[in-house]
Amino acid sequence: MRLFVGVLPSRQACDELTRALRPVREAWPGLRWADPANWHVTLSFLGEVPEEVLPRLETRLARAAARYAPLTLGLAGAGAFPSVRRARVLWTGLYGSRLPLARLAESLAAGARRAGAVQVDGKRFSPHLTLARARQETDVTAMVEALSGFTGTTWEVRAVHLIRSHLGASVRYESIAEYALAAPAPDGRS
Repeated sequence: MRLFVGVLPSRQACDELTRALRPVREAWPGLRWADPANWHVTLSFLGEVPEEVLPRLETRLARAAARYAPLTLGLAGAGAFPSVRRARVLWTGLYGSRLPLARLAESLAAGARRAGAVQVDGKRFSPHLTLARARQETDVTAMVEALSGFTGTTWEVRAVHLIRSHLGASVRYESIAEYALAAPAPDGRS
């Protein structure tokens, strides 16, 4: 099964982003816009994982997540991969607990590799939420500029999700497990 570990934005964060995108979406009908029901922040892409690896994987991911305190994140701005002038992916970024989020992503990837998920993506972690994809390179400079002032309300991330990708005519993501961020917060809050 094709898996990744991710963070799901709050309903309020999704609603705010939907409202911010409404005026720009209409101006860019050539992009393939991600369904808001599928919005997530990928922490570790695992690729195809054999069923027999799943029990070890779940144990390792739960252990990794439990070492981290809940995080505070918010969505903000926009950007594109590989660049705004040659975009294939349009995204919104994150602000808040970015350094702990990067460390969490590293821990989850290491745990997944130790469990036997051999296709763990080794790319540098670049936290973002994918908004749209382009079939061919597209200059999205105007859209990125239009979204540059967007800053959403923060939300508290209390868990990470193991998510299965169902590919096909319409992509669907299914959360198959959830792992609590269970460590006490550095300031003593829990």
